[in-house]
Amino acid sequence: MKLSFIRASSSSTLPIFLKWHKTPLSTNCRRPIFSSRISSTPTSSKPQIPLFLRPPTYSASFSELRKWQDWAQSLANSVGSTFVDSDNGPEASLLCRELKWLIEDAVEDHSLFPPMGTQNNDRPIRLRTSLEELYLLWKQRIEERKPFQYIVGCEHWRDLVLCVQEGVLIPRPETEMVVDLVAGAVSENEGLREGLWADLGTGSGAIAIGIGRILGSCGRVIATDLSPVAVMAASFNVQRYGLQGKIEVRQGSWFEPLKDVEGKLAGLVSNPPYIPSNHISGLQAEVGRHEPRLALDGGVNGMDYLLHLCNKVSSMLKPGGYFAFETNGEKQCKDLVEYLENDYEGSFCNVNIVSDFAGIQRFVTGFYRRAI
Repeated sequence: MKLSFIRASSSSTLPIFLKWHKTPLSTNCRRPIFSSRISSTPTSSKPQIPLFLRPPTYSASFSELRKWQDWAQSLANSVGSTFVDSDNGPEASLLCRELKWLIEDAVEDHSLFPPMGTQNNDRPIRLRTSLEELYLLWKQRIEERKPFQYIVGCEHWRDLVLCVQEGVLIPRPETEMVVDLVAGAVSENEGLREGLWADLGTGSGAIAIGIGRILGSCGRVIATDLSPVAVMAASFNVQRYGLQGKIEVRQGSWFEPLKDVEGKLAGLVSNPPYIPSNHISGLQAEVGRHEPRLALDGGVNGMDYLLHLCNKVSSMLKPGGYFAFETNGEKQCKDLVEYLENDYEGSFCNVNIVSDFAGIQRFVTGFYRRAI
């Protein structure tokens, strides 16, 4: 299962994607992204297990599954360009591809379930969820615009398959560059490669896991998030990739869980909320209605948490420590660099703005040095 993504235009430069699956990463086609309700936060103490990881304990006859597919295909086709026209959402062709991916995740052996038009029969098909649940999930996808990633419970990011659920931000392909930036910083610096890093606002744990896999044998990562649902999902993902000894997930707001490592970090990264508050209502329904507002809303101009990071990063990093922050685009990048240069003159060096895959100025990076 590999990603495929479609970039959507928006008044904000928040990276927005449609869905994901079966295309090679080099084609820039990844499972597109859409997200789930802001208000709907799960209360379960256990993470949602991705559909493709569940045991095939259910079954339906071939004809029953075909009936569901016909219904789901018809529902998807009925969308036409309605979502595109309303908020640049998914068109019917993408929804039909998502339906195919859903079948592949739900059916134990999807090769037994051939394309539409094949003669029906009543042989049993083993499923990872009930047929009733499949009807409900697809209605949620179309009628509620629930993100596909929340439907199947996972997102493909870099070479990872990460557990995501309502209450957890879906990681975007642009954010993969944070790991690439860190890889470049540590490639020729043993102190950074073997040091202690922090990922603030970790969400699914995507950045922390990506960094944890490129650090040296002594390198470690602390991943923090205020949301208990995000902490639960990140912990699940860390354990799934066997990185419990390298990555520690802590719950708390920004720097609060890091008091014991103040001044000891080799690096600090974050993809904080950076969307201006009054832009949230204009996002795609999959994002604005469903993804956690806590992970999106950056205050009046989107800069609240970016400035908070800048105000504390010098007290957290060791001399020579590295930082990388994701922003909403060119203006926020320039404002952030100006803020660091004016308010923290002499505290940082090699402060740079880095563009994302689409050429949009997206990241601010630099190194900490003690003021002379």
